[in-house]
Amino acid sequence: MKIKQISVFLENKRGRLFEALNVLSKAGINIRALSIADTSDFGILRMIVNDPEKAKKALENEGFTTKITHVLAVGVKDRPGGLAEVLKILYEEDINVEYIYAFVEKSGEEALVVLRTNNLDKTITLLQEKGVKLLDSKTVENL
Repeated sequence: MKIKQISVFLENKRGRLFEALNVLSKAGINIRALSIADTSDFGILRMIVNDPEKAKKALENEGFTTKITHVLAVGVKDRPGGLAEVLKILYEEDINVEYIYAFVEKSGEEALVVLRTNNLDKTITLLQEKGVKLLDSKTVENL
């Protein structure tokens, strides 16, 4: 249930985000979800893409620093409190959420979130036991 996420380290300057995304466009990479966190000097662009290895290679060939990490894609009830229910499960088991971001499924029946915790294996087991929907990489890449 782990999916690959590509992180790209960007200098916090005009045009750098465009340059990275343009590289992906030219390589035929489709972005399924993204998040960017920044400081005054740099940013970290985190993305779920249809081909993380190809994206990594294309970006590195253009001088970008990248890293592939594993995250989870979780389906939550698309209603007030849906995400809080999932986070409560993790909180009660002392699992720390390092970061989270959302993406949209075309059906709109569920909210889908990408999350990284301090213990992905424990998180997978726990969420499966509680009946929380986890998406595999093929499902996410084809959304």
